[in-house]
Amino acid sequence: MDFNQPTHRNQSASVKWDGIENIFGVTDALPMWVADMDFTAPPSVIHAFQERLTHGIFGYSLQTDSYFQAIIDWMKRRHQWQIDKDWIVYSPGVVPALSLIVQAFTEPGDKVIIQPPVYPPFYQVVENHDRELIQNPLRMVDGKYSMDLAQLESQIDDQVKMLILCSPHNPVGRVWTREELEPLAELCIRRNILVVSDEIHSDLLFNKGTHIPYALLSEEAKDLSIICTAPSKSFNIAGLHTSNIIIPNSEIRSKFKKTLQKYALDNISPFGLIATEAAYNEGEEWLDECLLYIRSNMEYVKQYIDTHIPELHVTLPEATYLLWIDFRELGMSTKDLTSFLLKEVKLIGNSGSSFGKEGDGFIRLNLGCQRTIVEEAMKRLNKAIQAWRNKA
Repeated sequence: MDFNQPTHRNQSASVKWDGIENIFGVTDALPMWVADMDFTAPPSVIHAFQERLTHGIFGYSLQTDSYFQAIIDWMKRRHQWQIDKDWIVYSPGVVPALSLIVQAFTEPGDKVIIQPPVYPPFYQVVENHDRELIQNPLRMVDGKYSMDLAQLESQIDDQVKMLILCSPHNPVGRVWTREELEPLAELCIRRNILVVSDEIHSDLLFNKGTHIPYALLSEEAKDLSIICTAPSKSFNIAGLHTSNIIIPNSEIRSKFKKTLQKYALDNISPFGLIATEAAYNEGEEWLDECLLYIRSNMEYVKQYIDTHIPELHVTLPEATYLLWIDFRELGMSTKDLTSFLLKEVKLIGNSGSSFGKEGDGFIRLNLGCQRTIVEEAMKRLNKAIQAWRNKA
């Protein structure tokens, strides 16, 4: 795969590219915001699509034995996790699954914990269903984030029913270690708190094998957890709306399946099915090459910023294709920073404030794109910062 090969996403109904005029009111800014990549999907996925197109019939689809086996084999091979077929429950995306999980396992007025700065839908799936949101912010020391378990324990009372864990973490890029996860699990087990672990970025590791599925921590953790996975981020097939929610506990699994059926959300599309199977069975080499390319983009940006824009600060992530950049030294408000990037830099990232107040002064940039785009973004940013310095 030549990841330098330009791709053209304009006029393809792309939210990331075609949506910027309606959302931001511009047409000439580089879009580095929505978390999908600008690379074509693995050849195995495209080939599988071509075969199905030749077949020409796209009716209702079953989750086949080969589909389940592809997921089982991937989890074993990539994460050293042996799962059972019965544990796997299809969902049309991780965010819809989170929304349904909150509805199924909590009641209005119950409390749900998240750890900001964190993926914005975590807030929405709690507050949109009249649950009380409890925030246990991450701590940052010398650019590295960690969990504040002492504060977490002080926040727990009998109304806390669930904790939504982001593992690996979006946007800060942490891959939680066993030493970090085990105390969290012990606390949640002791207080009977269901842990919903969003592990959608778990394949996007820069050191293979470092991610620990939450359910592997202990038998007790496995029995009191729901693990959300998908091929969508790993293989750039998010638009197919296919995720696999892994639930070892049969009682919890049955309740979640009934909730899916209640909202008629348990039917997989034929393309989601074949893409998942093709990606997991034959896309691993593509993914490994993709990760090397993304890592080189990350290192390029860090070196460029360290050399040319010392007011900004970057800590290389341990996972994801998302870079969390600290702009706080510029002293701009969130509104001014967003306006500066849009109007002066002509660059669209995600405002850190959308991930919670702990993200004020940060910008998340998507580096799952061609190097030419990354280089152009840095040139624009450097030019605008130089002009800002001259005005200061």
